Amino acid sequence: MSSNMFRTAKYKIDLVNFSSYRRLFVVLLCVCVFFYLLPPIFRYLFLGRATENKDPLMQCMDDRLTPFFLQNFEYDANIRHVPPFADERNIIPYVGNGYIGLEVAHDAPLNIKYGRAMQLPTQFHPVVSVLQTAESGREATVVEYLSGIVWRFQCFSNMFISYSYYAHRTHPSILMQEIKITNTRNTMEEVELILPRVHFQSPNTRTIQLGSTESTKEFQIITGTLSPNQEDTSLVIIVTIVIPKVARSIQLKKRGSIKIEIPIAVHYSKPVKRDNEEQIRTTTTETEQKATLAMNKVLQSLQSKTESANAALHNFRQAHVNVWSDLWATGFTISTSKAENSLNGDRINATMYAVLSQTRSYEFEEYISVSAPSKQDIAKALTYAEGCYDSYHTLQADNLWLPMDSLEKLNKVVSSWMLTLEKQGCHNLIRAGSSGVIQAMVLSFGSFRFSNQHLECNMHPKYLHRDFHFRRLNYGNRTHVNVTINVTEDNKAVINVALDRSDRSYYACDGGCMDEPVLLTQNRRQFPVKLTEPLTAILYITEDKQHMVELHQAIHVKEVVEAPAHEQHIISLHRHGHQLGGLPTLFWVSVCAIIIVFHIFLCKLIIKEYCEPSDKLRYRYNKP
Repeated sequence: MSSNMFRTAKYKIDLVNFSSYRRLFVVLLCVCVFFYLLPPIFRYLFLGRATENKDPLMQCMDDRLTPFFLQNFEYDANIRHVPPFADERNIIPYVGNGYIGLEVAHDAPLNIKYGRAMQLPTQFHPVVSVLQTAESGREATVVEYLSGIVWRFQCFSNMFISYSYYAHRTHPSILMQEIKITNTRNTMEEVELILPRVHFQSPNTRTIQLGSTESTKEFQIITGTLSPNQEDTSLVIIVTIVIPKVARSIQLKKRGSIKIEIPIAVHYSKPVKRDNEEQIRTTTTETEQKATLAMNKVLQSLQSKTESANAALHNFRQAHVNVWSDLWATGFTISTSKAENSLNGDRINATMYAVLSQTRSYEFEEYISVSAPSKQDIAKALTYAEGCYDSYHTLQADNLWLPMDSLEKLNKVVSSWMLTLEKQGCHNLIRAGSSGVIQAMVLSFGSFRFSNQHLECNMHPKYLHRDFHFRRLNYGNRTHVNVTINVTEDNKAVINVALDRSDRSYYACDGGCMDEPVLLTQNRRQFPVKLTEPLTAILYITEDKQHMVELHQAIHVKEVVEAPAHEQHIISLHRHGHQLGGLPTLFWVSVCAIIIVFHIFLCKLIIKEYCEPSDKLRYRYNKP
């Protein structure tokens, strides 16, 4: 009986100790969870309330930027305050069409094409701004990559101003500025504008009337020269600018608004010899005529007899946007990586936009210069891309993804891209203009190469630890191919291929082409990623089935195996920013600490109960 009482008492003591340690474990776990949730709770309770008392100018700016927040989040636009906020992508706002280019800033000069980039500044400063000297305000810009338009917003205590800028795609000589000024006070306001500034040496200036017979406007024609090379001044470029006359002072009604459209025509010549006066006179006449003709075409579009002024302006802008939409039909998507210094969609889209802004869209332009290729030549260049792209994939080339926080850096990035594509076999696509350049860039992202009757993907399997989607690769005039690379749950990459459209049958095979060619359709066809010895392409696409049947005999591989799965810590590093999985590092450290503390107490309990028995209990319940 006494022995049973001892066991019962000891069992109750163990239960009490175990229960207390279990409660301690639960308390520690709750404390860790509390500290894990504390930062977002703090932000909601304190920072969230602070937004209720936001600066009125900041609230005004947020109202202007709200329509662009989703695009900015999806990397289809870039919001940048002046000066830039700490968490913003510091990329300069830029517009261009391959003929003229402009950094959207208060006193930025217009740039023209010289070499591989728009790197020759003129002495013309076209940006129109509202002059505010009495008070400070807020300013921000938005670059819409998909439309090729830069928006600029200013907020003051008495008004807010919205600007839009675009270098028109179908009218390459035209820089368009649209301004809307809104008076927020119940009083009349007078606004003074900063007008375009021209600083040519000894400019030739005259005034003319342009427009339809019912509505004419006064324009200034300004012609000057600039030296393309500061070291060698024997050559000059003749530049002609046509600017509408705009009133410097504007009266705003009470709580009213006013809209201003300022089209600017720019035309420039090739370098001519400075001492050849006859050639300079002839070239000057030619540039003035072409600049005037370009402005007349714009006025005809904006002063349509069948449309209202707002509708005509909308259609004029939409023609520009449509070209950009057509260019972006070909594109590239990559899964976002949280690893430090990783390349993501924000830098890729910004870089592609900068390169496209400095290349012409010849097939969409309403008039084509003598040196521009014809539409037949463009179609031929897009169809015949033999040898492009013949090198490693450009996602790993750090020099092509440098920061673009200044115009000089942006021009350097564009020049590097154009040089790289040209020297890696894409010169035919470059001749086709923007449509060919974006094709060449997307091919280079995946190391795709057109080679003797087939298209092949030469990316190494070790780089396929993120998801990629290559959209509308041009395989002939009437065939577009979509290629998607996904990382599955077992950390292996697989390839999916589908035809966006086609005019004939196309086939594909994976690395080594050991299997039967697969007929491609608009539905996805899946292929494993294979590793070969020696290393060969991981995907082949062709319209000639017999060519693909014979291809594996010409590759001469010794071994073909399925590419191994990527290591989990690499996948976690890109998906979560660290190698410990989806939860923050602090959470896992806390869990480990709790487990260690629990086991320490458990070991202490075991040692106390079994290694150091109490003599008092033994003799108390075990009588002799």
